[in-house]
Amino acid sequence: MEDSLQRFFLEIAYDGTSYHGWQVQDNAISVQERLNEALRKILRYPIETIGAGRTDTGVHAKQLFVHLDIPGSSIKNEDRFLHSLNALLPHDIAVYRVFAVDKEAHARFDATERAYEYHIHFRKNPFLLYKSWQLRERPDVMVMNTAAAFLVGTQDFECFSKSHTQVYTNICTVTQAYWQETKDGLVFHITANRFLRNMVRAIVGTLLDIGLKKKTPESILDVIGSKDRSKAGTSVPAHGLYLTKIVYPYIDTTF
Repeated sequence: MEDSLQRFFLEIAYDGTSYHGWQVQDNAISVQERLNEALRKILRYPIETIGAGRTDTGVHAKQLFVHLDIPGSSIKNEDRFLHSLNALLPHDIAVYRVFAVDKEAHARFDATERAYEYHIHFRKNPFLLYKSWQLRERPDVMVMNTAAAFLVGTQDFECFSKSHTQVYTNICTVTQAYWQETKDGLVFHITANRFLRNMVRAIVGTLLDIGLKKKTPESILDVIGSKDRSKAGTSVPAHGLYLTKIVYPYIDTTF
């Protein structure tokens, strides 16, 4: 039976406001749980999905890929399958694509790059509730971008990681980190090969301390060198954070 299974990738997006993150867990509703439930109803087959990564409670995803193994004949018409699946999913979870991949393809381990955004606004806006973090003070964007440049490269980012996490290494390669001014406020962009738990939110908090002149741009080097979470800034609220892009060497993820 196993030889007849086909591996598929799903491209999904979700508003994380109502969920305790992506990953299935006890006594809490997750995005993965809702997706698995809908898939089981359609496919009538035991479903186990593997995601490209995990997002924490309240964090959003504009693009996340997951894989699953099911009999190849289960999806005869991709458009019809997507329509049926989206009809069963809650309004805050959407599936954009489904496509067959090699049986060795892996949504988590094959990803070569991930990108996040953190959104900040300054004026009270009911349409940004739980979608962006409102700040009262305006930080110095130029100073924050000076500090953000020190993040680029291959380094040990343990200082920005949640404590007591079981990871094989704290080394990450950041290829892009910068702030962009928008009509509503600010957006922080960061891209890396991998991220540690809570890493982006801790980086944003550290950069805001610098932007509000509590620390100098160069102080971020001391924070990184310390490998001490207590030396970094406070983690900013989850609702301003978005996973925006996952890159694979064999998939066009800009579709």
